[in-house]
This record gives sequence, C-alpha cells and structure tokens, in this order.
Amino acid sequence: MRIVIGGAGRVGTEMARALRAEDMDVVLVDSDSRAVKNAQNLDVLVIHGDLTTREKLYEAGIGEAEVFVATTNSDERNLLACTLAKHAHNELSSSKSKTLLTICRVRDMNFVREQDAGKLQEWAKVDYVVNPLEGAIRRLHSGLRSSAIEEVIPFGQDAFIIELDVTNKASDIVFQCLRDASKQIEGGMPLIVGLKRDGEKSLVPDGDFMLMPNDRIAIATTGLSSFNRILNIFGHEATDFPTEPRVAVIGANRIGQRIADDWLEAGASVTVIERDLQLANMLSGTETGSHPKLEVIHGDHLDRDILTEIGISEHHMAIAALEDDLASIAAALLASDMGVQTTGLLLYDADLVKVTQRMGITFAVDRKRVAVDNMLAQIHTKTAGGYAILSNIPNIIGVSMLVSSESGYAGKRVLEASFPDWMRIAFIQRLNTNGTWESLRPSLDKTLLEGDRLIIFCSPERVVELEKRFKV
Repeated sequence: MRIVIGGAGRVGTEMARALRAEDMDVVLVDSDSRAVKNAQNLDVLVIHGDLTTREKLYEAGIGEAEVFVATTNSDERNLLACTLAKHAHNELSSSKSKTLLTICRVRDMNFVREQDAGKLQEWAKVDYVVNPLEGAIRRLHSGLRSSAIEEVIPFGQDAFIIELDVTNKASDIVFQCLRDASKQIEGGMPLIVGLKRDGEKSLVPDGDFMLMPNDRIAIATTGLSSFNRILNIFGHEATDFPTEPRVAVIGANRIGQRIADDWLEAGASVTVIERDLQLANMLSGTETGSHPKLEVIHGDHLDRDILTEIGISEHHMAIAALEDDLASIAAALLASDMGVQTTGLLLYDADLVKVTQRMGITFAVDRKRVAVDNMLAQIHTKTAGGYAILSNIPNIIGVSMLVSSESGYAGKRVLEASFPDWMRIAFIQRLNTNGTWESLRPSLDKTLLEGDRLIIFCSPERVVELEKRFKV
C-alpha cells in the first residue's frame, strides 16, 4: 500500500516511521528544506516541494496511492491538499484503482463539526478530519489519578492501557515467572500486553516470562477504579483520588474551556484563571460559564497574591493548557510550589513531556502523539478502528480487529481460537442488549461472538499477518 504524507514535521515523520514498521510504501512531501533533511534518515521517499501543487503530487505517485494524509500546522492548507490530492488521483488512476482515502489534521473544531454533520466530504472531498484535543483531554484526565503512571491510553468503553515501571517493592511478583506470580495475587495478575527492559527489545510477555525491577510494562485494565490495585501490585503507592475534586484550570481559551467542561461533567468544582479580560468574559457568557460549580477569575496566573486569594493550595489539582508550552509549565510549577499536589499539562512539544516529569509535574500529554494515533487509526480501515503506539515501550502497538463470520473465530472460546504467542488480546469489546458497547476481560473461557472487537497488542510487522488471520 502506498501512503503519501504531506508534511514532514513531527506528526508526519512519526506516522511514516510507524507505517514503515508495517512495511508500507511511504512518501513524505514538505516544502521546508530543513524538515526534508531531518526526514532523510527514514526509510521512505522524501520529496522537497509544495504539497498543494499538482506536479509534486504526481512526483509522489498519487495515482498509485491508496491514502493521502495532510499533517501540516495549517488547517486550510491541509484541506486544500486533500482536495487536490483526490482530484489528481482520480485524474491518473484507472477504473480498477481503489478510491483514495484522504485524512486531514485540523485544529479548528468547526471542521470536525462539518464532518460530523456529513457535509465536509461534500464540499472539501475530505474523508476524515482528525483533531486530537478530545483524545488528549481524556488521556490527561485518566493520567492525573496517580503520579506513578507514565502514560494512559483510553480505548473507549472504559478500557485503558496504563504504562508504569515495576519497582523493587513488588516482592510478590519479581524474580518469578508471571504464571507463578499470578497465583499469589488475589484476583490474578493484571494483563501485561507489552514490556521493555533496558538493553533489550520490547516484547509481549507470556506466562513463562520472569519480571524484574525496573521493567517498564503496559497493563490492560477496565475502569479508573482499577488503577490503585495495579499500582499496589507493581510496587507503587496508591493514591486516594477525591470523588469531587477541586480543579484549577489555567487559561480560558478553547482548550481550557474544554478541560473545564470535562471536569465539571465528572463532578468536580472548577476554577478557571485567565489574565485576558475578554477571554474571561467570553467564558463567563457561555453555557459552561453558568455552571454552579464553575468560577471564572480574571487575573494573572503567575501572581502569587491572586493565587493565594482564590485558595490555590486548597485545590486538588492544577491543569495548564496555554498556547505556549513554556508558559504552561511555569504556571503548573508555581501552582505546585504553592501547595497543589497534582499538576497536569497539555503540550505541543513531545520532548518537554519527559522533562516535565523530572520537574515533578504529575502528568503531561503530548498532543502530537495523540494526533499520530488518531490518524493511524483512520489509515487502518481494515481494522475495527482502534490503533495506538505505546509511548514507553517501543515497537509494540495496539490494533482493533473485528470478529466476523469469515474469520472462523466466532463461537469459539479464546482458548480454542489458538491465537499465537506473539499477540495478546487486551480487551473484548461487545455490543450489549442495550445497544451500547462494553469492554470485557479476555479470559480463556470467554466465547467470542460475531461483531466483537478485539483490541490486540503485537509488534507492527505482525499487523499484516493479523489481518490475514481475521480475513480483513
């Protein structure tokens, strides 16, 4: 499959790297000579030029491509590139060629609403737009429940993958195989879907694998309430998360407002601090602004007197998501210095995520990482829609596969399906009688039904084989 990616920034290059790991034919196009130079170390064709020109799309082989993805920082440029790419593809392709799938990264939620209304494809000829904000906010919300969790990836229907380290305090499970360790844990061992040990390749561990301190693991679990049990098992101190937390949100921009909405929906009391009077007034005039548990404060979030006046130290957490990453970090650090125990960040720069962890920030989300996952999920249309790259365990991914009548798995128990050792089912997601999806544990005696979605973890080079097994 040939995939043309417009934009060789971090999102474009991360997508190219992930797709090449699956042995796909990838072409990168960018007009920035520095970005092109930086992308030369990837095993892909890199073209220097404007992705909104027909000639460069011809050079990229758009006629043979099955997917075109626009990932630049400009919504309008991305939309135009997708429209032109589809026209150029139709111009060059034969009657037997597949329709070009176009995916567009956007920041403006208006384009998302146009897609949801079914209008975007009509006027822009764009199949999917991806805005990572909602996914990033969900990850941030989940990750703020404990400082020991390094990453949280929601898979919908109350299903989560959490990444953390095994400590030397996990005396019941280290230096013994997982099968034996599970017998000593009430309720059994949490399901490990990926593991990375220093100096060794990432893997999907089986029952014979022996855990050691400092192993980095990815755990599949359902429900936020399960996090503390997992923390205890792997040697971390569990934290009591308040049922009605007090949350300070730094900034009343569109991101800050959406974060406020998220926590208000969860039953929290929210204080939004905004130094721009116009933004503060705009938020106050919205439906969110009239919420009885919301207070909007006009003032400088770096002014200690103002923070003292609003009782910042009495807040359970402070979240900063300003347009400038460094400004967000400064705001979170000051809140921490003034007594806030839990701090969160939404960042644009991935390199700053690890830095902020060393600074003592509780949890930070890389928005570009979420964008990459979301766009990869759209590219993998043969799957049931889910796709995620583990942040701290390289070369292990999660994909969603549909149990169809053709696959031969429907009606079989997980044990009878004889799945290979190189893959691990994290969740069975099933449509229940109420018409809603639920996530189930993949126990060996669980019977698979037609229409189930299986969230499966494996190395990316195994995806093609996985698709063959599920007849997609």
